[in-house]
Amino acid sequence: MPPSHLFCSRFSSSSSLNPHYTFIFPSTIKLFPNRKIQTMSFSTSSSTSSPNSNETKSETTELQKLNQVLKYHNQTKHFFTNYARGPRGLDWANQPNPFRRYIPAPLLPLLHFPALDSAPLYHSVFNSLPCAKPICKASISQFFYDSLALSAWKTAGFSTWSLRVNPSSGNLHPTEAYIISPPIESVSDSAFVAHYAPKEHSLELRAKIPSDFFPKFFPDNSFLIGVSSIFWREAWKYGERAFRYCNHDVGHAIAAISMAAAGLGWDVKLLDGLGYKELERLMGLEMYQHFELPDKPVKGKMPGIEFEHPDCLLLVFPNGVSDFSVNYKELSAAIAEFSSLQWNGKPNSLSKEHICWDVIYKTAEAVKKPLSLGDEFLIYPFQGSGVCSEGSYKGFTAREIIRKRRSAVDMDGVTEIDREMFYQILLHCVPSGSGSGEKHKKQLGLPFRALSWDAEVHAVIFVHRVTGLPKGLYFLVRNEDHFNELKKVTSDEFTWEKPEGCPSDLPLYELARSNCEQISKQLSCHQDIASDGCFSLGMVARFEGTLREKGAWMYPRLFWETGVLGQVLYLEAHAVGISATGIGCFFDDPVHEILGLRGSNYQSLYHFTVGGPVLDKRIMSLPAYPGPDINS
Repeated sequence: MPPSHLFCSRFSSSSSLNPHYTFIFPSTIKLFPNRKIQTMSFSTSSSTSSPNSNETKSETTELQKLNQVLKYHNQTKHFFTNYARGPRGLDWANQPNPFRRYIPAPLLPLLHFPALDSAPLYHSVFNSLPCAKPICKASISQFFYDSLALSAWKTAGFSTWSLRVNPSSGNLHPTEAYIISPPIESVSDSAFVAHYAPKEHSLELRAKIPSDFFPKFFPDNSFLIGVSSIFWREAWKYGERAFRYCNHDVGHAIAAISMAAAGLGWDVKLLDGLGYKELERLMGLEMYQHFELPDKPVKGKMPGIEFEHPDCLLLVFPNGVSDFSVNYKELSAAIAEFSSLQWNGKPNSLSKEHICWDVIYKTAEAVKKPLSLGDEFLIYPFQGSGVCSEGSYKGFTAREIIRKRRSAVDMDGVTEIDREMFYQILLHCVPSGSGSGEKHKKQLGLPFRALSWDAEVHAVIFVHRVTGLPKGLYFLVRNEDHFNELKKVTSDEFTWEKPEGCPSDLPLYELARSNCEQISKQLSCHQDIASDGCFSLGMVARFEGTLREKGAWMYPRLFWETGVLGQVLYLEAHAVGISATGIGCFFDDPVHEILGLRGSNYQSLYHFTVGGPVLDKRIMSLPAYPGPDINS
């Protein structure tokens, strides 16, 4: 694998357990001279009192889960004086294998260059989907090729490593994927569950399933994609904060799957009524043995720590098919029978030794979603996204953008974009599309429509180099039901004015004018990449209120939403000829302080930067397939 200075394309590593240093934050004083800067504490006092005698056991359990999530979130924040706990350097001898395999499960090769019609133009799929392709070996091959496959190999000196279509923090790839499908000619003559092996671009046949499973529950020409996470792959480098990053990657994968499906005329929707147990059975993940969880971080041989945590299940179906419902009670009963199937293969070992960051696994237990029998499965009509500068796009097909997406390692600090291009990028970042005449709230546009809840994530934007737009702080309100509350809970010094030339259906507001380059760098763990782009942003979620209303299981879903938004930023940047990078290392509470936020009603969950990339000429690119004949 690459040396560490080439390995950190998305996140800065917390390389020591408790690095302490003094930090002065003058930029905040310059931006808001009347504000007194203070360290914000994350309070859970309203939730930590002992339950009274009237509370049910269920309510007490939900309260305990919520408190665990709040504890984790607070404990894994980065501060100016110390970072969240992580390993003391990188243990290269135990770097996890990025490729999971189930040996000796039968390997079903997919096509590397499927003979399908040419892909639609990138920007066109945001307005309407093409006619749906039938499910066949060629279309399934193309689907995986455009969503979860390798996109290239890189080499520098004696190191060689692979990149994938779906981004991952530090190129660690904690995300695994499974297909649950009816019979596909030349792939399997029976309905099946298979694990996707990206290095081989093949399916590992895990089990054959009852032939009536799909006809009973789902429309014709549909299939399921299951997504899971291996926390150890991420924790190896990032320690306790890894659970956050794994869920960023789940969101990126959801968006990557949605975009690949769109190019084939397929729609995608979360089956979010199912619970953790249903997903575990459906993907064949019950085979993993539970390991004894220590009370503190411990190093040693713990093979059980390499288990896969089932995250979500996506239904992929032909665009335009919406006249069906999902009976979660009957579906759950059918999935219960999967425990008795004959499952092929055993998972390969990823590392010889491990470090168990106990708080990750306690939190993962707290956010397991139960089965929701009363949930409705709703498919809203496809809503096209707004257009104000179609000429900003360079004429690439969706496939070209999807497979050539890269994370910039550095930004040049010079590249500028014009105001119309900036607005066009943001029009594809709002959830409800354009032209409905309603406020932004429901997730109707691509790829947000895959999610099953109303938008909860907003973006605070630092504009650095956008011609025609003053430098300063801006806010993209992605759920306009939150607008009045946001104005109330943020600084009363903000103007909340629509910037000049802003499209009427783009809920973007100018907060304050100032050169924010230094402050955005400082907030993102002193990384130049946050200040050297055209703009950077922090994704701020309605946080504690959402968790209390819906449950602790919404915690990872908030990160999924940020990952979906981040994937759009990646694709948009490449489509207009620049680049982007996700930033998971930032100082949490100082971001809130800039906005004047108090408490935990809104929390910053992910940062991003968009601008002109600096290419590292020491790194050579090689084709994804056939790749080098080595294990990376």
